[in-house]
Order: sequence, then C-alpha cells, then structure tokens
Amino acid sequence: LQEVTASSRHYVDRLFDLDPQKVLQGVIDMKNAVIGNNKQKANLIVLGAVPRLLYLLQQETSSTELRTECAVVLGSLAMGTENNVKSLLDCHIIPALLQGLLSPDLKLIEACLRCLRTIFISPVTPEDLLYTDATVISHLMALLSRSRYTQEYICQIFSHCCKGPDHQTILFNHGAVQNIAHLLVSTSYKVRMQALKCFSVLAFENPQVSMTLVNVSVDGELLPQIFVKMLQRDKPIEMQLTSAKCLTSMCRAGAIRTDDPCIVLKTLPCLVRMCSKDRLLEERVEGAETLAYLIETDVELQRMASITDHLIVMLADYFKYPSSVSAITDIKRLDHDLKHAHELRQAAFKLYASLGANDEDIRKKIIETENMMDRIVNGLSESSIKVRLAAVRCLHSLSRSVQQLRTSFQDHAVWKPLMKVLQNAPNEILVVASSTLCNLLLEFSPSKEPILESGAIELLCSLTQSENLALRVNGIWALMNMAFQAEQKIKSDILRGLSTEQLFQLLSDSDVNVLMKTLGLLRNLLSTRPHIDHIMSTHGKQIMQAVTLILEGEHNIEVKEQTLCILANIADGTTAKELIMTNDDILQKIKYYMSHSNAKLQLAAMFCISNLIWNEEEGSQERQDKLRDMGIVDILHKLSQSSDPNLCDK
Repeated sequence: LQEVTASSRHYVDRLFDLDPQKVLQGVIDMKNAVIGNNKQKANLIVLGAVPRLLYLLQQETSSTELRTECAVVLGSLAMGTENNVKSLLDCHIIPALLQGLLSPDLKLIEACLRCLRTIFISPVTPEDLLYTDATVISHLMALLSRSRYTQEYICQIFSHCCKGPDHQTILFNHGAVQNIAHLLVSTSYKVRMQALKCFSVLAFENPQVSMTLVNVSVDGELLPQIFVKMLQRDKPIEMQLTSAKCLTSMCRAGAIRTDDPCIVLKTLPCLVRMCSKDRLLEERVEGAETLAYLIETDVELQRMASITDHLIVMLADYFKYPSSVSAITDIKRLDHDLKHAHELRQAAFKLYASLGANDEDIRKKIIETENMMDRIVNGLSESSIKVRLAAVRCLHSLSRSVQQLRTSFQDHAVWKPLMKVLQNAPNEILVVASSTLCNLLLEFSPSKEPILESGAIELLCSLTQSENLALRVNGIWALMNMAFQAEQKIKSDILRGLSTEQLFQLLSDSDVNVLMKTLGLLRNLLSTRPHIDHIMSTHGKQIMQAVTLILEGEHNIEVKEQTLCILANIADGTTAKELIMTNDDILQKIKYYMSHSNAKLQLAAMFCISNLIWNEEEGSQERQDKLRDMGIVDILHKLSQSSDPNLCDK
C-alpha cells in the first residue's frame, strides 16, 4: 500500500498549496488521473483527499471554477466501488453537495447534481438522506427548469429515492406530477426516460398519484396517451417496459379500466413481448413480474394473456434458457445470466400464479406444460427465499383446482416438500404455504391422509398461536378442513393438540375470521352421532361454556347462527342431548332466538328443538314435556303464521 500510495501522495499535497491557481491545477490533474482508474480512486480516498475536496467545495473564498472541479472529482470517486461511496458518505458529502446547489452558477449546480445522482443510485446510500431537510425537495423542483442536465439528474435522484408511500406522498405534495409531466415530451431521450421512470415509481401501488395522472395533459395530450405512444415497438425496450409499468399501476389503482383498449390492446401485448427468449434476462424478469401484477385480480386479462403469443409455453423457457438468443456469443453476459437465473424462475412462478388464479382451463394448461410440477417441487427447496415464495404462490394458485388436487398433486406428492417448507419458514412464506395446505386438506383431496401422518396436526395447532393474524386464520382453517368428515381418532387428536385453553383463546379472538373458522372446526368435530357423544363426554363442559359465552357476547348474525348450528349438532347426539336438556340457561337462549328478529337465527334455533324431540328416540316424551312447559309450543304456533315460507315449514 505504501508504494502505491506514495506515487499518489503528490496529488493530495497539491490541494494544500497556498497558491489558489496551483490548487485548481492540482484538482484538474487529479480529475484526469482518477477517470476510469479504480485503484487510483481508492488510493486518493485512503490518503484523505475527500475531506480536503469537501472543504474546498464549501469554502466561500474558493472560485466557482475550483468548486466545480472539486464536485467533478468527487463525482468520479463516487463512480468507483461501493466502498468509495461509503467513504464519501462518512465524510458527510451529501450536505456539502446540497449546499453547492444554492450557487447561482449552472455548471457548479450540474456538477453537484451529477455527483448526488451517482451517490443516490448506489445501493449503500439510505434514501431517507434526501428527505431529512424539507427545503431540499422544493429546491430541486425549482432547479428542474434550469437545463436538460438538471432535469435528467433530478428525475434520476427522485426515481431512485422514492421507496414506498411516504416518499411518494412527499414528492406528490411538492408538485412532482406537474413539474415532471412536461419533461415526457423533452427533446432529450435521457430526460424523457428519467421522467418516465419517475412516474413509474410514483404511481406504483398509489391510487392518489394514479388518479391524478389520468387527467394530466401535456401539449393537449393526456398522459395515458403519451404512455401508449412510448409503448410502441419502435421505441427502445427500456422505454416500452417503463411506460407499461406506468399504465399497469394506473390500471391496478382503478384509474384505467381493465377492459380499456390501452390495457388490452397495448399494455398487455407489450408485456407478453418482453417475455420472449430474444429479450435480455432483466427485461424478461421485469416483463413477467409486471404482467403478473397487471392480471393478478382480473380473470378476463388472465384469459387474454394465456392465449397471447403462446405465453404459457414461452414461460417454460425461463427454466431452460437463462440467456437470450442474442447474448450467446457474449461470455461476460452468459456468466451474468447464470448467476441471475433464479430471478427468471421467480418471475415465471409469479406469472404462472397470476395466470392460474381463477380459470380451471388455464390451470390445466399450466400443469400440462413440460415438467411443471417437478419444477414447482424443486422451486420449493431452492436456496433463494424469493424463488421459494414464488413457487409456493404458484402451487397455491394451482391448488384451487379440485381436478388437479386429485391428479397432478397426488402423482407428484407435492405435500412432502410443502410440509418441509412449513417447518421453519419466514412468515410471508408460511402464510401462502399454509393457505395451500388448507386446500390440500379438503375432503376430496387424496393428499389428506399422508399429510396427517407427517405431523400436520401439531404444526397447524402451533400456527393457531401465532401473533400473525393470517397464520392464525390459516391454521384453524386447515384444522377445520381436516376435521370435515374425518374419523374419530383424527378429531380426538385435533382436540388434544389444540387444548381447551387454546380453543377458548381462539373463540375470544378479536378477529371475526378466526372466530368463524374456530366455530366451523367445532361444527365439523361435532358431526355423526358416535363422535358427538364421544367428544361431549370428554369436553362437554368446556364446549357448552364456549357456546354460552358466544351466545351472550356482542357478535354478528353469522357467528350466532354458526353457534346455534353447533348446538343443533350436540342436540343430535344420543347422550350429548342431556347436556342441553339439563342446562336451563341454554334452553332459555334457544327459546330467545326462536323469537329473534332475524330469520336465520330463528331457523337455527328450531333445528336445535327438532333434534331434541324425535319421537323414536329414547326419552323423547320427557324432553317434549319439558319444552312444552317452557312455552316452546306457543312460539311454534306463532311462527307457523309467519310470512317467511321456510320458517312456516319448519
């Protein structure tokens, strides 16, 4: 290091010369020495050139020319490695450059902006540094009119530093839309492109921005029309992709209808084109991910995409050919693409998940694509968490198909890798994987048995204790599916696994979804007579307590109806009936709900009564007498006059 730095020391020494002219020449020589020379950049940083350059940049007595040359050298140092950028940030370069923007001199402003741009696009720079001082954004907006360079650099800074709704709101409130819109028709391609990128990040998942963009016009033309022009095949790929992203965000936000020609005839086909194997890896990734987002919730767009350019088959190439046809001769490119091939697999899984979200025929086509199930199974165990998540999403989408659950899912024993994924995955994967498990546990799915044998009950019971709401819902939902028409041993295992304590915890959960699924589980556990009697003989006291608790609580109609249906199931048991007949409190509640203002609750309460009074069952006479004494018959007479035909019949 000493040898190397010795030859560079004279550059730094000259920055301390007393003659301003020599200092300026020293900075200019340094600029020429570091251009394109990373070793030289690192040497000068080690030798402490940065604090001196920043001092000269901020010094009132420095000439404008010297300050400008300092900003240029700092910009060149920032162009080197990430470590260089870290060193510059440690020396507080950002406030110094922002101060430089207050100068009236355009060349100095441009040099400072160019350096700021280079620093902000580095992954090591925290975006929030742009927002620490509120005046910075408004000053940058004002500088947009100075030159095409200020326009290009400022738009680039904005698009890199706009991460999430808070940043979007700050930029929006400072007039970003109005200030940047006219740059879309600039004579400079770079300015048009950076302005377009700004809009794509401002509008992403942001209804407020999207709704505003629809009505903005530049030179008498509305923004969506300008974006559509930028989508045309003769435009550079980067421009086509970015304008497709803008239109996609506006469509998802509801600012443009999904059946609008600019989506159906322009945006969707453009994104499908990006998935072709002639495109570069990043273009294929971005194209597929944007298309997945565009069609995610709209079945018509899913159908349209599935029949455009053989998309389903084209996506299979994402697993086979990481490099585009045109890049085969470029060794550096091939190496890059092999390292990033996992991004393609992630994008393909995401797009397959969106394509298959609703339509049975599309799911069938996807599964019939060569080796598709094997690819998903492999994806579930990849090292990249993003690929695993996308593979689980894809599996979840396909698991909505009854047909596939019975065939392909069975042939490939998909449940095995899925159970493995559930062992210790992060929450975002757990949520999707447990949703998929819910589908694999439906009663017609042949995977149900082996999943049970592999310890699923324990796993699902632990999910019901999660802090994460979606995981609690999925855990209890899967148990509910598991208990449906299950044998008694499974039902007992579920109750043992959950524990009475946990059951009460779930029944008092603040989320109505958890409560409904828990009641659904109870209802499924309490079906078929021998099971009802067996469970009520071991857990009767606690279950009756739970039922009382809910019927007395502040709950919606659906919850109360489900609870009364559970009571009706208990009333259907042979010995379990007695737990109702000997509980006057519960009997009074049933009577109360028979006269309730809601017909659903009246019907459910009458089910309880009819299950208690079958003539052919032992003890029916005593039960009928007791109910008659309670005044149930009078209520029935009254209800037989009801205007509701269902109530009347019952």
